[in-house]
Amino acid sequence: MSPRYLVAVALGVMVAAPLSAQSVKAGIEEWQKADYAAAVAIWRPLAQRGDVDAQFNLGQAYRLGRGVPINLALAKSWFERAASKGHLDAQTTLGLLLFQNGDQADGLKWLKQAAESGEPRALLVYGTALYNGDAVTQDRLLGYAYVSKAAAQGLGPAKDTLSQLDELIAPADRQKALALSRAIPNGAVGAPTTKPQRVAQTRSADPKPAARKPPAAEPKAQAPRPAASQPAPSGNWRIQLGAFSQRGAAEALYNRVAGKSALAGRRPIYVAAGPVTRLQVGPFASRAAAQAACGSIGAACFPVAVK
Repeated sequence: MSPRYLVAVALGVMVAAPLSAQSVKAGIEEWQKADYAAAVAIWRPLAQRGDVDAQFNLGQAYRLGRGVPINLALAKSWFERAASKGHLDAQTTLGLLLFQNGDQADGLKWLKQAAESGEPRALLVYGTALYNGDAVTQDRLLGYAYVSKAAAQGLGPAKDTLSQLDELIAPADRQKALALSRAIPNGAVGAPTTKPQRVAQTRSADPKPAARKPPAAEPKAQAPRPAASQPAPSGNWRIQLGAFSQRGAAEALYNRVAGKSALAGRRPIYVAAGPVTRLQVGPFASRAAAQAACGSIGAACFPVAVK
């Protein structure tokens, strides 16, 4: 049995595939040797003939700009083809891509499908949206159930989010939510009976979408903005809130979160990366401080180190 397809985020586990998938495997072998153009050349005809793993991998190539120029529109198109046929990683990756680029409604539509199959990343993001009532009808019990299921499958960010939710939800409601979680299947990243292999990718080209976490407290309990006399924030860490094909979309997202107390005194940084613009905000003194800001602003983000 051989590895069959490429994974989008930092859940590096293994997959086996039938002998009929050897040509997909051959593409992964070229990718692992950093011959991305050769990998794309192998996957493209397979994707055009309907192989969902090849479609997913081709979407990854366009998303990362490996072997082809970065083209988020084509990445989205290939992810959609695989996702519409039930490819769990494609559903999750497409959902996260749309979610991070400001299209919450469509992103959550795909994440909902993946969450219902037990995919842990989708459970975390969709569950948090349910808890917060972000772009979906609020259901705190079901949201807690989804996040707890993701945490039970070992997803680190889900464990962090669950610890925050435990401080916000009453014990009786927690027990009701845990009862709901038992009906949620245990999902695997990738095919239902196999686990996908992580293909090595450089960190800068493969930003890991972080789950949108609930606020650490209700608005009235949030820490006040620092007084003007306090020293300006400093440090070598920022938070990244997404990558956008249009700078205007990045600016719009920053305008929505700029008033959060955790970002007081920080500034937006718009990082050009080929045809996309990455929205980062900083500085923060440490990774822990950046992660705490992500947890308190109610937006999908993750810490990045500044060289």
